[in-house]
Amino acid sequence: MNIAVKLIQKFKDLDTQNKLKVYRDKADLIRNRNLEAWDDGQLQAESLRLQKEAKSGTPLDELLVDAYALVCETAKRKLGLQPYDVQIMAAIALHERFLIEQHTGEGKTLSAVMPAYLNALTGKGVHVLTFNDYLAKRDTEWMGPVYRFLGLTVNSVQSGMSLSEKREAYASDITYVTAKEAGFDYLRDTIALSEADTVHRPFHYVIVDEADSLLLDEARVPLVISGELGSFKSDGFLFADVARQLKQTEHYDFDEFQRNVYLNEAGAAKAESLLGCGNLYDSHNSHLLTSLNCALHVESLLKKDVDYIVRDGKIELIEEYTGRVAENRYLPDGLQAALAAKEGLQWNAGGKILGTITLQHFISLYPRICGMTATAHASAMEFENIYALQVLQIPPNQPNIRIDHPHRIYTHKEAKYKALVQEISSVHRAGRPILIGTSSVEESDKLAEALAVAGVPCHVLNAKNDAEEAEIIAKAGETGAVTVSTNMAGRGVDIRLGGGDPAQAEVVAKLGGLYVIGTHVNESVRIDDQLRGRSGRQGDPGASVFFVSLEDELLLRFGINKVIRAPRQDEALEEPVLRSKIAHIQRVIMGQNFDIHQELNCYSDMVEDQRRILYEERLGILKGEQPMSLSEQRVRLFYIDEFWADHLAYVSYLREGIHLESLASRNPIDEFHALITQAYEQIPAKINRESANMLVRLGGSNDPAKWEKFGLKSPSSTRTYIINDQYLQNKRSSWTGTTVFAYWLRKIARPIFRLSKY
Repeated sequence: MNIAVKLIQKFKDLDTQNKLKVYRDKADLIRNRNLEAWDDGQLQAESLRLQKEAKSGTPLDELLVDAYALVCETAKRKLGLQPYDVQIMAAIALHERFLIEQHTGEGKTLSAVMPAYLNALTGKGVHVLTFNDYLAKRDTEWMGPVYRFLGLTVNSVQSGMSLSEKREAYASDITYVTAKEAGFDYLRDTIALSEADTVHRPFHYVIVDEADSLLLDEARVPLVISGELGSFKSDGFLFADVARQLKQTEHYDFDEFQRNVYLNEAGAAKAESLLGCGNLYDSHNSHLLTSLNCALHVESLLKKDVDYIVRDGKIELIEEYTGRVAENRYLPDGLQAALAAKEGLQWNAGGKILGTITLQHFISLYPRICGMTATAHASAMEFENIYALQVLQIPPNQPNIRIDHPHRIYTHKEAKYKALVQEISSVHRAGRPILIGTSSVEESDKLAEALAVAGVPCHVLNAKNDAEEAEIIAKAGETGAVTVSTNMAGRGVDIRLGGGDPAQAEVVAKLGGLYVIGTHVNESVRIDDQLRGRSGRQGDPGASVFFVSLEDELLLRFGINKVIRAPRQDEALEEPVLRSKIAHIQRVIMGQNFDIHQELNCYSDMVEDQRRILYEERLGILKGEQPMSLSEQRVRLFYIDEFWADHLAYVSYLREGIHLESLASRNPIDEFHALITQAYEQIPAKINRESANMLVRLGGSNDPAKWEKFGLKSPSSTRTYIINDQYLQNKRSSWTGTTVFAYWLRKIARPIFRLSKY
């Protein structure tokens, strides 16, 4: 088997080398065009010629060399930037719809300008999806002079813009925007009752920046648009109080993965006594059991300053992969209410859901997709399977000379932290800048305190002080700088040696460059690689090392502490097998997550197919493609939206409890598909019936005032937000009251009905 794998890898490597050679040859052609002798007028006339060619149907592949040569010369004149050969090669691969892996500091922003310009020549629009609003605005301002000089329009979309501002931005030839904002705008378009209220035009070509984050880590994040806020009434404080009085082992247990929690017999009896409700498992008490399970879940499994912070009287969830505050993101209502109650806060429900789409499904609306990131190769199979995107590794402009040291592994956490503080103190004394990546806000604060005791001053970057991120990162490469960070510093940041000062950069380089230390390994090796990648940019010297203990959560979950029975000691373990076991665990988890992703897609894909069919009909009505009076148009649009919202509510209800189907030996996915298909097939008849009744009541009136009187209007207010789906991605945890209840029911039923363990 190993021989077969090696052969396949050898063929892949050979294919990659052949592609890179073709791209290098084409880059030489572009270089040899040499437009230095042309004046500005000639360059602009050439751009006009290319636009005419593209709009007349000339294949873009035939225009690529001329277009890229034009961008290279313009970038040199307007930005003072001369693209490297590897940047041009990356740009060619992006046009050919590859997902490119380009190291940190190699200039992905400039690489993207060439394919963005080329594909915008058709007049159909190009979107560049960025990591956040700041980068969308920065890249627009930074690269804008190139596009504008060549006669194209460019704009960025920022959250909070007016409808007209967004329409103008999306009408530009090139639009920089975050994936979430573009997705929310799409959802708003899907419930617009007038074409004038929409902002998007048909999707064409998209370049996804930080592609692994958007296309994999957050791919299943559901974007949601809802109506007016609901009045969610709950006795959250009562259940929070009960949950606090229950004790682990005595009253409840965790599953084998520490992802779900369930009451035992003693816990149920104590809860019944505290609630005064009689048998907690009677059908009429199911709402109490659900609320209690939610409270128990957030009390025992969600940790403050790890999973969330409380700031300005509000719960703010923390993104697992970035360590940043997850803006505008919430847990499903039952869990969000329970979490608020745990912290003594009130929670209002999100209102009736009018539309929802995952980032994966939104991005797949673009006919032409490409992307770029510093870490993609490890997940190449997923990109190809889900998006039909092939990963291509672009060689660096300067060889990477960073030294990646083997993991240092300790028997227990105390020994790890002791060694960590000693290592940081020793390196700091020499003046070498250090970046330490921690697992949580809590850990970053704890380590900062330990360093202060050891006399090592440091800057702390985490979700609590994210407003200071730019200032802290700007100084992270200076002599003597010690920066303690969560995963915030692992993506989308560029740490310059010496803080950008050439003289200081030379001093830091002689000290060995930026020293990156990880205090744990992540489930995904891509996240570890992102942290390592902060060091050794553009051929700079640097080093990285990860400190690990057998008591770290990831290793405990897989029982490594039981396999390696080393005596408790302060020194690092030297057994090489340990490092290979950690790498194996990361590969196993990657495979598990891929399988889970595929299974969960079986639930969401059919709903998305249904949405697209209904939306295609809706769009035809909105654009006046069907012969209808204005009143017929308004009535039909209204009821399409009304019954689709009802369908989404039904889908959500089914999705939460569908695992109960496995108790009856039925396949949950098959049962889910059968039920939503049956429900969806009833929608057209409902729309027809209610539309006919309303048209009779209206008497064919095209008076908007009368439409308003009969309630045929858009919601008076809408709200867009994200449901935190990171835990729902894992079969080990279904963070909803109903599925927590389903898990408990299965646990009880297993010995009775002799169900299999899985």
